Amino acid sequence: MNKRLLSLTVNGRRREEAVADATLLLDFLRETLGLTGTKRGCDGGECGACTVLVDGAPRLSCLTLAARCEGTKVETIESLAEGGRMSALQAAFHEKLGAQCGFCTPGMVMAAEALLRTDPSPGEDAIRAALAGNLCRCTGYVKIIEAVDSAARGAR
Repeated sequence: MNKRLLSLTVNGRRREEAVADATLLLDFLRETLGLTGTKRGCDGGECGACTVLVDGAPRLSCLTLAARCEGTKVETIESLAEGGRMSALQAAFHEKLGAQCGFCTPGMVMAAEALLRTDPSPGEDAIRAALAGNLCRCTGYVKIIEAVDSAARGAR
């Protein structure tokens, strides 16, 4: 098993870690760094539970080799809260009941975060498109879309 020194920034902190060439970003985050907010869902890139932001863009960490993130800025769900307080988007998910069982929530929130950074006032179609790669088996998406819309309206 070949290893390499991986240098990247995770949640604002510069990291240098030895990783095996075949290590998935998901495993690196969860097992090496202890950031368990990113969830292992389908392990095949179909559910979006493992969505993180890499240089601001949503990325499925179950399909991304950690080594491919050399020199990048990776953000996980843990990066959004500040001083122990939820971000406006996280609070909107809580207030609008956008999280039922909560398993898909970190991936949904990160996909929505990427959308709101590029489009602070998205319409429903834009929200649905941004979340299209994220599956939820509990809510039927209505509350999730309401949560993202509420966060966007609160930021205006």
